[in-house]
Amino acid sequence: MSNAAPGLVPYQQIPESECRGFQDALELVGRRWTGAILLAAARGARRFGEYRAAVAGISDRLLAQRLRELEADGLISRTVIPSTPVQITYAPTPDGRDLMSVLQPLVTWSHRRRAAGTD
Repeated sequence: MSNAAPGLVPYQQIPESECRGFQDALELVGRRWTGAILLAAARGARRFGEYRAAVAGISDRLLAQRLRELEADGLISRTVIPSTPVQITYAPTPDGRDLMSVLQPLVTWSHRRRAAGTD
């Protein structure tokens, strides 16, 4: 009997050669603050201050660093609006939105765990 959801490859059948890609993906989303920043983006944060308000406890320096990393990873787009003063907005890319959709089961799992008191 398979543990995989319908249409998914059971983890036992994932080729060893693809494990590195899986590990890279886990390390990407597992970086400190990355999940909170992606969640803020999915909830509609666009300006730096909106991200800072949505991600309690993060420093400006670290937020700027993570936004640059997520932009380099193709998960967040950065748009410069030439105005006075210059405005910069951030938004999830299609890959960023796709990542958030595949993380939804993890969000659901974490809520179930917290409700059960096993957190």
